[in-house]
Parts: sequence; structure tokens; C-alpha cells
Amino acid sequence: MKATKKAPKGTPRVSVVVPVKNEEGNIRTLVDEIVQAATDIGPFEVIYVDDGSTDTTPSILTELSESYPWFHWVKHKESCGQSAAVRTGVRHATAPVVVTMDGDGQNNPAYIPEMLSVLEAGGDAMALVAGQRTGRKDGKFKSFQSKIANRVRGAILRDGTRDTGCGLKMFKRDVYLALPYFDALHRFMPALVKREGFGIGYVDVVDRTRYTGVSNYGLFDRLWVSIMDLAGVWWLIRRRRRVPQVQKMD
Repeated sequence: MKATKKAPKGTPRVSVVVPVKNEEGNIRTLVDEIVQAATDIGPFEVIYVDDGSTDTTPSILTELSESYPWFHWVKHKESCGQSAAVRTGVRHATAPVVVTMDGDGQNNPAYIPEMLSVLEAGGDAMALVAGQRTGRKDGKFKSFQSKIANRVRGAILRDGTRDTGCGLKMFKRDVYLALPYFDALHRFMPALVKREGFGIGYVDVVDRTRYTGVSNYGLFDRLWVSIMDLAGVWWLIRRRRRVPQVQKMD
């Protein structure tokens, strides 16, 4: 790896969670970029979640975990999907702030410091900073599908987010774990975080082509959301009458 083997010592300030399935050709390059981007923000950790890979992904992750104290990984015995892998990674994270990104290299870790600055500038009122992709590299057809899906979701949920499909997100761990879990949760995070009474920040990020290989999650996982999911989140929002403003009295 080109990146330094050392990382700032101490309790992690940020946990970087990366779900992967059969991404053997992309792991080392992305980890190298993560380290370069995160070193200046203080102590950090990297957590990979192997979602049932059948290639050499596990052996590469084992080697990295044996070489670097800030690198950890966990494994699903069988593929459970991207949302489940993200949740597993967040549950194993030790930092109060988590950043997630896809494992194919399309999300650039260089935006981590900027996202952290936006999150911290928002104080206690902000719980999520969402990456908003520019210069999409998915191809015209997939980009068109994503645009339509985002418009439909935005019109119904009114979450103010133009691109919920970007894998690059930073959020407060405790807020995320308090959200109702379901498959495709990562695509509804802005609406659900807003439902909890927290603000959302945004950072424009330049989309990249994947390093190697092909997508390992289906079109439904990556772009389209089911009508039932959309209706369910709409129902959850409607059923939240108001967020309690709690005052500690002792």
C-alpha cells in the first residue's frame, strides 16, 4: 500500500464503514485512499463488511487486518444485501461518527474531511451529511432511472435531497441506530433523520468509475425503491406527530 501504516492513536473520531461483495480488485486501492484522506482528521478506524464474497476478498481483508491496527472486518456467512452490511458495520463501529461508502471506488474518500467539517458545524442539530453526486458515471440509462426514482421519492417524502443513492454518507452513529431498520434504509436516511428532528447537510461529490469488475448488487438494490418501502416510510413520517424536546431536570 502507498498509504502510511500508521494512523493517529486514540479513540477513533470517525469510523469508515465499507460494505463489499466480491471486490477483490478494489480493496487495496480504496483503503489506501481512505487512509490518505482520514489521517488529518485524527484517530480513525476502517471497518469492511464482507457480504458473502466468493472471491479472494476474505483473504485480502485478513491480510489488511493483520497489518494495520486501525483496520477491522466482519463477514456475513451469506449475502444479505447492502443495507444489512452497512448496519453490521455501524454496529461494530466504535466512533460516534460513521462515514459509509461503496467498495467499488466510485465514492472518493477525499471528501471525508469536508463532510466532517459540515457535520460539526451543524452542532447537535445536525445528524447527517449526504454526498450528492455530480458527473454520474453509471451510464445514461441508469442515471435516468435514478433521476426518476429520486424525483418520485422527493415528491412524496419531501426530504429536500436530490440524490439519496450516493453511498458516501456521514452520520452520527447513535441517531442511525435509533432509526427503524429495513432493507434499502440507506436510501431513505434523509427522510428518516429529518423525521427524528435533525438537520441534514450536503456536500457535492464527483462521481467516479469503479476501479475494476462489475456491480455486485442488483438494479433494485442500487436504484429503484419498492412502492411498499416508499409507502412505509411515508406512513412512518405521518405517524410522528412531533419530536419531544427533553429537558434534564436533575
